[in-house]
Amino acid sequence: MDREWTSVVGALICGTGATVLLLKWVGHQKVQKKIQRARARRDAELSQAQQAVQEFKEKNPGLDLKTIVALPLAELTKQIKTGSLKPEAVLHAYMDKAVEVNRKLNCSTDVLMESMKQLSNIPKDGLLYGVPISLKENIGYKGHDSTCGVLSKLDDPIVKDSVVVTVLKKQGAIPFIKTNVPQGLLNYECSNPIYGMTVNPCNLKKTCGGSSGGEAALIGGGGSILGLGTDIGGSIRIPASFCGICGFKPTSNRISLRGVHSCAKGIKSVLSSIGPMARDVESLALCMRALLCKDMFTLDPTVPPIPFNQQVYESSDRLRIGYYENDGYLQPSPSMVRALQETKKLLEQAGHTLIPFKPLDTFKAMQEYAARGALADGAATLLSHLKDGPVDPCLRPQTLPYSFPHFVKKLLSIILKPIYPRMAAAMDATCGVKSVAELWKQHYAIENYTHEVIAQWTELKLDVLLCPVLGPAYNFYFCGKLTSALSYTVLYNVLNFPSGAVPVTTVTAEDEAKLSQYRGTFGDIWDKLFVKASVCKLVVFSKSQSLSTAVRGGVGLPVAVQCVSLPWQDELCLRFMREVEEVCAYKSSSKTC
Repeated sequence: MDREWTSVVGALICGTGATVLLLKWVGHQKVQKKIQRARARRDAELSQAQQAVQEFKEKNPGLDLKTIVALPLAELTKQIKTGSLKPEAVLHAYMDKAVEVNRKLNCSTDVLMESMKQLSNIPKDGLLYGVPISLKENIGYKGHDSTCGVLSKLDDPIVKDSVVVTVLKKQGAIPFIKTNVPQGLLNYECSNPIYGMTVNPCNLKKTCGGSSGGEAALIGGGGSILGLGTDIGGSIRIPASFCGICGFKPTSNRISLRGVHSCAKGIKSVLSSIGPMARDVESLALCMRALLCKDMFTLDPTVPPIPFNQQVYESSDRLRIGYYENDGYLQPSPSMVRALQETKKLLEQAGHTLIPFKPLDTFKAMQEYAARGALADGAATLLSHLKDGPVDPCLRPQTLPYSFPHFVKKLLSIILKPIYPRMAAAMDATCGVKSVAELWKQHYAIENYTHEVIAQWTELKLDVLLCPVLGPAYNFYFCGKLTSALSYTVLYNVLNFPSGAVPVTTVTAEDEAKLSQYRGTFGDIWDKLFVKASVCKLVVFSKSQSLSTAVRGGVGLPVAVQCVSLPWQDELCLRFMREVEEVCAYKSSSKTC
């Protein structure tokens, strides 16, 4: 009898195991089919775009589309308005170039073929009349998904254009393509299981950054003249820096976020913004002028009705500029330091006053405000979006500790604290907050911290601030391991200060040689990884070789600086960015990519 029961139990266990494996296999097959359908749809759209361009070329054999994509935005808009260029020609020129760039970089998620129909009904009095514009994938466009790189949002097309897309169309712009993002958005690489990995236009062996990485890659590769991204920790500024373009994060809610999607809506400790990305600062300013209009304020009355202040942007007054090279949390790379120092010198030569500035308690800002604030629910919301499919290899190292039980996170934090205090604090921050009361307390602490920084700013009588932005571009698969490197950008999401990235130089052989002397601020695993992230993985070297002789692959990559102003002084920040762009042009008139 016992043997019979043993056989029955064994059979039940084996049957249950087989059933579980079968269900997992079936689930995996469903996921793969879902991904395949999404990729097939994208490929079909790319083919349609290519066909439309080919037909246009056949009808207009004498028109050189390459000369159109070479024009700066200011000149392009001028020629469209005077009639020397037709919007139809401009759209086909950029669609042609975007398809070509995507073939190399894998930066597109959707080609908006509806843009062809829009040609017959473009408002001619708009500031962006006839200008093709690209959109980050999470920006809502009717009839298309905003997946944020996660399977849970796939096959759920948007029923209504976002406010910003509606305003762009009213201003005559033509949204024509959507661009790739990292899985879940809260990562600064650019890869997801649906559309794959996007690479850097300046070096195909490097990441383009994220989360607005597809935008930066497409614009840096010449496939778009103007685009929109979003930024909650550097997601516009970091990819702009990595790809050698300009990117601007406005004050949060200066531009409406209605209809812009996320995997963690409702975060208030670290504020998200939507902003422009382009080849030059003047293009950013034009986009801001176009967006800050009556239509925006009517469609979303929660946006303060503050039109663009052209007088502030065009001002030539000398500025009092605060600056710092090191935020005390992450030792900057040699090229970041040199970019800052050279820009400072050029600004002084131009007649501006530069004053040393010391950021306040970046350790607490990073861990207690940024990390704990973004993961206030212990990352439960983000993880819920990842459960329906595979986690991308770029994101896995970042999300692995998020899934640990609360007591394990606390225990690891205690164990790590004497050895690696920064990593211990980061582990503890993944626990989130314990209660609503604790969340309110954190919000109040951030409010006080912001006013302390403003008081320091006021005491020094600063107009703007100059500081590093992360760079140069990493090798693949390091961003998820190095959330510590976000300190230079995420600080201004916590403070809600407008900030932007402007490319000013490129990495030199001397910069790479100096990496051999890099020790970091804390000497922990993150500091060691930061050097590895900048080293070409394909180079093999022995322990006896110095890092300076082994590092290859970074020379020539763009390096940017970051420009910052106080909240709601977005025009002043853009004016400062333009100043940096102009003074650095004296050193190099060539583009970085």
